[in-house]
Amino acid sequence: MMRSVCVFLGSCPGSDPVYVARAQELARLVARRGMTLVYGGSNVGCMGKLADAALAEGGRVVGVIPKVLRDKEIAHNGLSELHVVEGMMERKRLLLDLSEGFISIPGGMGTMDEFFEALTWTQLGLHDKPNGLLNVNGYYDHLLAFLEHGADHGFIRPQHRGLWLVDGEPEALLERMEAWKPVRGGKWAERPDLD
Repeated sequence: MMRSVCVFLGSCPGSDPVYVARAQELARLVARRGMTLVYGGSNVGCMGKLADAALAEGGRVVGVIPKVLRDKEIAHNGLSELHVVEGMMERKRLLLDLSEGFISIPGGMGTMDEFFEALTWTQLGLHDKPNGLLNVNGYYDHLLAFLEHGADHGFIRPQHRGLWLVDGEPEALLERMEAWKPVRGGKWAERPDLD
């Protein structure tokens, strides 16, 4: 079982209330499972709602925020633990180090950056942690089509198609991530069709 999960998400709440609702549902599930929730440390938008939902369930929440954002007074002051780092690169490194799995929920450019960095580290063998996409209302459909497009054109190896786990339901995604196995003989256990 994963003991900690990092959630990548935007500071904006998005255009549909379902995005915040699913973030809160995920946070409550993480807390109920006794897992530590790791995230970007902000108290605004979807990020703040995520942290508050886990804390309300008695969960442990760890934030990592760069000084420049803390100084703009958007750091969440009620977290179990808050790490203040120099910049964005240090933030991403610590988020990756503190977590045993990663879930990207609907977000913008920062979320995409974090998702692809964690995914690339898995591809390169720098860690063997699962990467999940919570595909709320089909938000990631175009991204998934793009990834398949990249594979179809030979830029993503067939054995790497199993690096990202996708589900629209938080509980199902967590279960898939907990069942995920790292590389075995160059193939991903999540994708037996690649044997």
